[in-house]
Formats: sequence, structure tokens, C-alpha cells
Amino acid sequence: MANTTVTGAQAIHGQNLRCCFCCLRCLEMAADFFKFLVETVIRNRIYESTYWKEHCFALTAESLIDKATEIRFIGGVYGNQRPTEFLCLLLKLLQIQPEKEILVEYLRADEFKYLRALAALYIRMTFRAVDVYELLEPLLKDYRKLRLRNISGYSLVFVDEFVYELLTEERVCDIIMPRLPKRQVLEENGELGPRKSHLLTAMEGESDHESERSKSRGTSRSTSSRGSRSRSRTRSPIVRSIQSRRRSPSDTGSRYVSRSPSRLLSRSPSPGAKLEDMDVI
Repeated sequence: MANTTVTGAQAIHGQNLRCCFCCLRCLEMAADFFKFLVETVIRNRIYESTYWKEHCFALTAESLIDKATEIRFIGGVYGNQRPTEFLCLLLKLLQIQPEKEILVEYLRADEFKYLRALAALYIRMTFRAVDVYELLEPLLKDYRKLRLRNISGYSLVFVDEFVYELLTEERVCDIIMPRLPKRQVLEENGELGPRKSHLLTAMEGESDHESERSKSRGTSRSTSSRGSRSRSRTRSPIVRSIQSRRRSPSDTGSRYVSRSPSRLLSRSPSPGAKLEDMDVI
């Protein structure tokens, strides 16, 4: 039961295995359709991993948020072909199949970048091509760092680089991505509008920002606080769950500030030191 897909799972990318409901075999094939998205070798290693057995049992769309916010790196397999925690949670998402609104809330939780990366990979594997471009292209403005673990060890990537690989590469995190039509083809067919330049949007919005800054800050703070209270009343349980997991400033400070000697001496850096070398993920 722990390695089976949720009942009533839908087909993905046209792979509808429920050809008929006259035999139990067809239902078993339909419940195990995700094996076409994750390779058999990797899926078996995930089932044998300790993290899958101890932490991925009976997870839901809400309880998975806790596990996704605890991971510290992305990647596929490492070492002796051991799957990462990121890959285990991806397979669990393929089993439970959250609703589209829940995946969108995962992307909006910008404070949890690894949760956002997990949702982006799931959307790339399961959503339609038009939805993939519409949901993932805004993430190209996210320039935060991510730890990537693979067979060669650890490395650093940016969120926009990871999203760009999802939109262009055939294999990401040691998983073969489903075929994605090019954006130009979708634009010619009228399914997708032209892409907006972030630079042009920023230049057009400079005048608006300057006019907003001239307004009194006291009135803006009062209206924003009222708006936040009204929005908190209408949020879904998943949104409230994400909001409740946001850490206080003291917690985030103790989490992200390194205690290494190099960090302690960063107040008086040497002339040749770079800020990138002292940055903390």
C-alpha cells in the first residue's frame, strides 16, 4: 500500500492505462501509471531507501510541506546510486497527485525555495505544455542559490538556472523529462501568448514605483495590514499550513547564519575577498 498510487489517479501526457474496467489487472496498471515517469531502476532504489520507509509513509499534500522544507539540497542519485530526499518526495507527489491549486500554492511559497523547486519539477513532469510555460517562466526571476547533489558531489545552482533546465533539457535530476514543445510552436498555434520581457516590465514600472513612494507610509501600512487580515480569513487549509510554517526572524537568523570562522571574520574582510565567497545559502 505504501508504494501504490492514490485511487482514481488521472492519466499524464496521454498515457491512459485504464483501457477498460472489466478486469482487476487494468485497474492495477492504472494505479501504477507513474512508473512511466520515473525509471524502474531509480524507483526501486527509492523504495529500498531508508528515507522512503521512515519519512514518506502516509504523507499527504499538507504533511509533505514539512518534509519539503527540511531538505537542504536537490538532485537525483549520488554515491552508490542512492536517491536523494528530493527525489523521494517527488515520487511521493506522483503518488498522491495534489490538485493544481495546491501546486500553485507550493510555487507561491517563496520563503521555501526547495519546496518551490520540488513543485516546479512536478509541474514540468505532469502538467500540459501551456501550463508549464505559464507557471514556470515567472520563476526565472528567482536568483537564489540551491545546493545540488549528484555523483560528483555538491555544487551550487540558481533557481532560474534550475527552471531553465526544466524548460530546455531532456534529463533533470537523473529523470527523463516528458517531451515539451517549443514555445515558438505554441505561440504560432495561438495556445500561448508572446513572452513578456522582465527588463521592459521593470522599466515601465519604475514610474509607478516612484509615484507610490510619494504616498504616506502610515496609510499604506494600515491598509496592507487590513488587507492581510481579510486575505488570511479566505485562505485555503494548504495556504494556512504554509503560512504557519514560516519561521520567525530569530529562527531564520539562527538557520541561515553560518557559525564557521570565515563567517565570524566577515565583518572585516580582506581586500581580495569576494561577497560570493561569504554568501550563505
